[in-house]
Amino acid sequence: QVQLVESGGGLVQPGESLRLSCVVSGRPLEGVAIGWIRPAPGKEREGVSCVSADERWIYYLNAVRGRFTISRDNAKNTVYLQMNNLKPEDTANYYCATIEEIRYSNHACASGQMDFWGKGTLVTVSP
Repeated sequence: QVQLVESGGGLVQPGESLRLSCVVSGRPLEGVAIGWIRPAPGKEREGVSCVSADERWIYYLNAVRGRFTISRDNAKNTVYLQMNNLKPEDTANYYCATIEEIRYSNHACASGQMDFWGKGTLVTVSP
């Protein structure tokens, strides 16, 4: 059974940083694309950032490009999201999710069309 467990969320002030982690168990991380998804106003969810299995394809939501960086460590079965210069509008539950590489596309990430999900970690950005 595939399980994803996120950590690293918290309460920070605008301009500060957080690093989210997601540990995957139940299968090797090789062969899957993985990323971070959050709820979005006016739609069910939006992809924040994803990385393909071979790391050739990396997606960032325009609103976070240049501030967030995704990385993966297959040896640790872990994906990270470094979040810098956080803004109040980044406040959300951040969910880690995976999809088989063969079905991955940046569109799948952007629309949050993923297979397995974690329970989320809450990020709150407030003065």
